[in-house]
Amino acid sequence: MYTRFNSSQSVEIAVPEERVPIQHYLRQPRRLVNALVDQSRTEQLSDDCFRLKMRPLQFMMLSLQPTVDMRVWAQSDGTINLESVACEIRGVGYINDRFALNLKGQLCVHQSSGVAYLRGKADLEVQVELPPPFWLTPKPILEATGNALLKSVLLSVKQRLMHQLLSDYRRWASSETEVTSIELPPILSLEG
Repeated sequence: MYTRFNSSQSVEIAVPEERVPIQHYLRQPRRLVNALVDQSRTEQLSDDCFRLKMRPLQFMMLSLQPTVDMRVWAQSDGTINLESVACEIRGVGYINDRFALNLKGQLCVHQSSGVAYLRGKADLEVQVELPPPFWLTPKPILEATGNALLKSVLLSVKQRLMHQLLSDYRRWASSETEVTSIELPPILSLEG
């Protein structure tokens, strides 16, 4: 029995003003991925592709650990796009062979009254053929449980984004301004 679960999450974060605009920070997909997921659970596969090992998830009586390959890239206007390109479920071969995950997200900067805001949205959809023991469970219960699980995953990512991304951006911006001030040649006086 194939079942589809889905969830969406939006976010809007006021960005504190720094000397280096947030758009410059967002052009570095690796920093964004590290803000979203603990570094110990990520592996960089290419310039714009990362393998994310999620924490184990409980779905009814199953324990699942998805590993998602995610493409992350920046557009010229600083908009960040995220898209899942592959997924593997470790621990349950039956489900892994009958599982599809589709994650799409976008994060961009908007200015309003002189304040920069990060606005984003993520859509997560899972299609899975559940094993025979679940066939006796009413579909509305399965869907409600699956949708709630996906919502909790996206909420967790949102919480990390709101806290980790801004603190990493502040650290990065201050280190960038220090590097810039060190690299600038001294101003020579023409008086003499």
